[in-house]
Amino acid sequence: MKKVAVVVVLVLVALGVAGGVYFKTPAKPQYKTLKVERGSLVANVSATGTLNAVVTVQVGTQVSGTVSKLYVDFNSQVKKGQPIAQIDPALFTSAVQQARGNALNAEANLAKAKVTLADTKRTLGRNRQLLEQGIVAQSDLDAAQTAYDAALAGIAAAQASVVQTRGALMQAETNLNYSTIRSPVDGIVVSRNVDVGQTVAASFQTPTLFTIAQDLTKMQIDTSVDESDISRIKVGQPASFTVDAYPDQQFGGTVVQIRNAPVVTQNVVTYVTVIGVDNKDLKLKPGMTANVAVQTQKKDNVLKIPSAALRFKPKPGKDERPAKTELAKQGAKGGSPVAAPAGVKPSADAALRKGMGQKVYLKREEGAPLPVAVTTGISDGSYVELVSGDLKENDEVIVEQVSPAKKSGGMGPPMGPRF
Repeated sequence: MKKVAVVVVLVLVALGVAGGVYFKTPAKPQYKTLKVERGSLVANVSATGTLNAVVTVQVGTQVSGTVSKLYVDFNSQVKKGQPIAQIDPALFTSAVQQARGNALNAEANLAKAKVTLADTKRTLGRNRQLLEQGIVAQSDLDAAQTAYDAALAGIAAAQASVVQTRGALMQAETNLNYSTIRSPVDGIVVSRNVDVGQTVAASFQTPTLFTIAQDLTKMQIDTSVDESDISRIKVGQPASFTVDAYPDQQFGGTVVQIRNAPVVTQNVVTYVTVIGVDNKDLKLKPGMTANVAVQTQKKDNVLKIPSAALRFKPKPGKDERPAKTELAKQGAKGGSPVAAPAGVKPSADAALRKGMGQKVYLKREEGAPLPVAVTTGISDGSYVELVSGDLKENDEVIVEQVSPAKKSGGMGPPMGPRF
């Protein structure tokens, strides 16, 4: 019995030592990886803007008065020259009648002046003949000459009065014509700011009565592009955008104008970039907010790596360090460069020692993650173009380090309460 007890004790001690060694061994770190892919990359500049009609006309009034009629309302289709509102024409009609009467009176005065001129001309001629015959005195001839000259001046005054009264008549007729407000363009009424019975005054500033969009099938987005991105924007570049009204639908457009005037808001400088939009189905409406992405560059059939791989940095464990750390340590001692880890070319190894460029890490079965120096190009936010580097398609690069699960003691579930 004593021998059996000794054997059991020795076995338990051995198991305890083995278990302690096992549980003291740190678990290997786990990594999440993604593959290097080949495909297309599109670089975009993001911006927000507001949809507007290409041509929007604000219609006002040139005369003051009370609105007596409205011929159109919101969303009414109008043609150029079509009446859209009427200001009470009574005062303007009376002004036309008065101006017409003044013009007729001036024409009558002109006719009277012509008759007077003809009479003074005959008198002047007769006095000349009588003076030659010695029948009348020189003073009589002088008086006739004076009367004739006055008649000529009367003709000129009457003609000026005719011109003046005709101008007043034209002005009165124009004001009467302006009392009928007409559409200046073909389009659709976007806004109406007046009602029947309202008095409008056209004094120093013409009031806006209607807003008419000339053609809603052609619209534009006025976007604000940050100064750091404006150098990448060019006229003719394609753009895509979404609106909150149709969140699942993407619309297309083209950059048609880049305005040079800076817009400064809270010390942030932006430039207005106009995107032309085709709106044949009339889904888009003025004033909608658009989230725009302008395509600045596109490349096909390129190797691309996840953007997260460039941001990843491994956490060195107690007994393992990244290959770059080992290489840098050897170089700092002044010794000959150590051989690169398996799979690393000498060029990449030298680049890492010099700290040049960016790097990603490849997962290895044993040892620390393997750093690879890379040079990148354009990015779409999720993936980055691989310009150079010792990577190939389907290589798995590390994007995240996952905390290892704690080892279980193997004792099974805890015992339940005793009854």
